[in-house]
Amino acid sequence: MYEPELLRLQRELVKLQEWVKDEGLKLCVLFEGRDAAGKGSTIKRISERTNPRVVRVVALDKPTERERSQWYFQRYVSHLPAGGEIVLFDRSWYNRAGVEHVMGFCSDAEYEEFLRSCPEFERMLIRSGVVLVKYWFSISDAEQEHRFIERARNPDKRWKLSEMDMHSREHFVDYSRAKDEMFRYTDTKWSPWWVVNAEDKRRAHLNCIQHLLSMVPYRDVTSSSIALPPRQADDYVRPPLEDQTYVPEVF
Repeated sequence: MYEPELLRLQRELVKLQEWVKDEGLKLCVLFEGRDAAGKGSTIKRISERTNPRVVRVVALDKPTERERSQWYFQRYVSHLPAGGEIVLFDRSWYNRAGVEHVMGFCSDAEYEEFLRSCPEFERMLIRSGVVLVKYWFSISDAEQEHRFIERARNPDKRWKLSEMDMHSREHFVDYSRAKDEMFRYTDTKWSPWWVVNAEDKRRAHLNCIQHLLSMVPYRDVTSSSIALPPRQADDYVRPPLEDQTYVPEVF
C-alpha cells in the first residue's frame, strides 16, 4: 500500500507545486517535533519529485554571533517564500521555545518575549498573504528510544545522532513541558498546530502529505502533453573523444 499511495500523493504534490507557481502563492510549512520523529524523512518524501526551484527546504545551522545579535525572527524572514514558492522548514523559529529554552541557550526574558511575540509574528505573515502550516510530529518515549538505538547501531544512520540528540535523552520531560507551554501560547485559531502521529513513519508520511494537499485548494494546471520543437539542423562535428578526460568506467 505504501509505495503506490506515496506515488499518487507525490503526483498530487507536483500539481500543487504548479498551482502555487501559476497563482503566485506563498506556502510556508514548518516541521517540528521530537528528535527522530520522522520530520526529515517526511520532508524528503514531499520534495523528492518536486522542482527545487519552487519547493525549497530550509534547515538552518546554529546562529552566528551576528545573527544572535539580530531581532530573533530576522534570520528566518530571509528564507520565507516569495510568490510562487513553497518553503519547508526543517525546524524553524520554534527552536527558541524548544532546544534553546530547555538547554539554556537563551535567557528567560528572551524565551518569554518569544512566546508573546510569535503569535503576532505569524498573524503578520498570514495577513501578508503567506499560507502558514505548522506540523508537530509526535512519538512516544519508547519509540524514540527504539529509533535512537537503531541509529547508534547502524553505521549508515549514526550521523543522524547529533550532540543535541544525545542531550535530549536527559531532558525528555523538560522537552514535554516546553512543548505544552509552546502549544498554550502558539496553537492559535489563525495558525493552529497540526499534530502528526509519527509512531509509524510510513503512515506519518502519507497522512502528513494528504493533509498538506488539503490545506491549499488547487487545480491541475499541468499540461497533458508537450510538443517538442524540432532540433537544430545537424552540421556539428564532435571533437575526438581521446581529447577529453573521462571518468573511469569502473561499473
